Amino acid sequence: MLEQVVLLAAVTVLGLLEQAYFSLKVISARRKHSVSPPATTGPPEFERIFRAQANCSEYFPIFVFSLWLAGVFFSQALAVFFGLLYLYGRYLYFHGYAASAQGRLEPLYFSAKMQWVLIALAGLGVVCTMTQAYLGLDLLHSFSHVLGLTEHT
Repeated sequence: MLEQVVLLAAVTVLGLLEQAYFSLKVISARRKHSVSPPATTGPPEFERIFRAQANCSEYFPIFVFSLWLAGVFFSQALAVFFGLLYLYGRYLYFHGYAASAQGRLEPLYFSAKMQWVLIALAGLGVVCTMTQAYLGLDLLHSFSHVLGLTEHT
């Protein structure tokens, strides 16, 4: 069972490390701009870094749940692929936002698309698993056949 989820776990750990990195960047920005906790306002440079980290943290639970659901119920390989793209997009988002408010937009749209792919894979995987378990219908196999990805059996 562990080999079926080890890549999902690795991407999750990578995501946790990315979140820790973003938090360290906020600590560094606080020191650089003399913004002591609990204050969340200061120079625009600090506020952009603070907001980028907060935004990434707000979306992290959605990412983790959709990554694991997509990986367990649809395809670990696809979930890992889109999960890595999502994390890359979030990295670009963070640094783009730190540079300028406009710099966040393209990476934001990219990472949002990757997130929606993970949500779609998770939903499709859960629905297919439920229909197979409760109705005896293998929708995933049927979809694959309709798309010409498998031979008729």
